[in-house]
Amino acid sequence: RRVLFAGLTAAALLILLFLSLRMVLPGLTRIDLAAEGGKGKRISVLLRDGDPVTLTWRNSQFGLRVEEVYMARNGLLIQDQVIFSDPKGLPPPEVSPRDVDDLFHTGGAFAARGLNRPFSRIVFRVGEIGDPKMEAGGRTVYFKKEAGFGGRVILAVSRADLYDRLFSR
Repeated sequence: RRVLFAGLTAAALLILLFLSLRMVLPGLTRIDLAAEGGKGKRISVLLRDGDPVTLTWRNSQFGLRVEEVYMARNGLLIQDQVIFSDPKGLPPPEVSPRDVDDLFHTGGAFAARGLNRPFSRIVFRVGEIGDPKMEAGGRTVYFKKEAGFGGRVILAVSRADLYDRLFSR
């Protein structure tokens, strides 16, 4: 009986330990980046709240270098700023966050900060021009290399849990 009781107690403790590994940890965000259809490698990165994620690409229509900066916060990526660089190297003019959507389509250099746009999932379409790449947690992913021309790269964002913290690379 003692062996049976000890075995059941140990099993119950192991089950509770495993379940507790799936508890959400405050202050940590997990991002997963993978090409659609399993092409390329899957990248998973744990970020602390406030850690930046930077997407850079070249706008094919206007030929401007674009930098989008996101911040990890509570299991989301918050787009904080967008900069369409001036081709002459001059600082781009500051614009209001409410003007960004229109300026993406009309062209010209600009910089917008304080956007506060939350994302939990983004699908990026990879074009021939643009050379998009994302830097997060000390790692860089080159979209064209991973997904190829016309491919899609999917970014999924979630809150990290204890399991992620213990077993993620």
